[in-house]
Amino acid sequence: MKAFVVNEPGPPDSLTLTELEKPTIKEGEVLIKVRAISINPVDTKTREGKAFFNTLKETPPVIPGWDISGEVVEVGEKVSYFKPGDEVFGMVNFPGNGSAYAEYVAAPEAHLAHKPANIPHHEAAAATLAALTAWQVLVNEADIQPGQRVLVHAAAGGVGHFAIQIAKYFKAFVIGTASKENHDFIRNMGADEQVDYNEYKVEDVVTDVDIVLDSLGEENSLRSLKCLKAGGKLVSILGGAKEAVQQEAQKRNIEAKSYLVHSSGEDMAKIADLMSQGKLTAHVSRVYDFEDIAKAHAQVETRKTRGKVVVNIS
Repeated sequence: MKAFVVNEPGPPDSLTLTELEKPTIKEGEVLIKVRAISINPVDTKTREGKAFFNTLKETPPVIPGWDISGEVVEVGEKVSYFKPGDEVFGMVNFPGNGSAYAEYVAAPEAHLAHKPANIPHHEAAAATLAALTAWQVLVNEADIQPGQRVLVHAAAGGVGHFAIQIAKYFKAFVIGTASKENHDFIRNMGADEQVDYNEYKVEDVVTDVDIVLDSLGEENSLRSLKCLKAGGKLVSILGGAKEAVQQEAQKRNIEAKSYLVHSSGEDMAKIADLMSQGKLTAHVSRVYDFEDIAKAHAQVETRKTRGKVVVNIS
């Protein structure tokens, strides 16, 4: 099979197309013929030798990626939920070795869900790591409730545009930060208010928030505490809830935590259900061919992508 590997960390063109043997599945795993994958910032950082590169290099070759959509072609022992021919999608083995940049991927049955029949593979692949992050933060960690005020940073991005839609599904009032040119986009996603971070400091114009989803880091987390009401919750997906943030949060009677998404077929099934009903949409702004995966990485590294970047394999 064809796969992209990283022999030495570096720029996008350090991704090297290689011929490898198909993976062998273990008990509880399925073999997937991959149709599409999505590219995340963690992918580009791993390629550079940061993030999870050291973890992946423990079991070479280093094949990056976690987000897939495709078709089951083989099932291992004790697999009961999927059968050959099923179309599935999910985030595989995160945080760990997903090896998604390949024509075939071995994945635990417990990390996948059935792909909705009305959703194409490229949109399904887009609704994996980013959608799972938004779901797990808002639903599992923050326990979002109807009528709450939710602040979503980088609202036009991968996680952000899913977070808006999920918050609206739970009947929350959503405030999104984005550049002016993305205000119509996040409004169409469901954001009730839009804040231009180039024009305003969010803490000067947003108050009485119940939940903050921070994707920008410690400085932004610290500033965002001022937007929260007492008893509110801040969840940072970029490790922003560091000691200084924790101390300030405690003074304000706010719960602040950092959170790392994890693979979950159970959560993927909930996302699949919302997508099948048209209540959750993956906005895919760019689609690249497999051979052009370096270009997809370069696009993600601009940090100006609206929604998601996807790569079609077959």
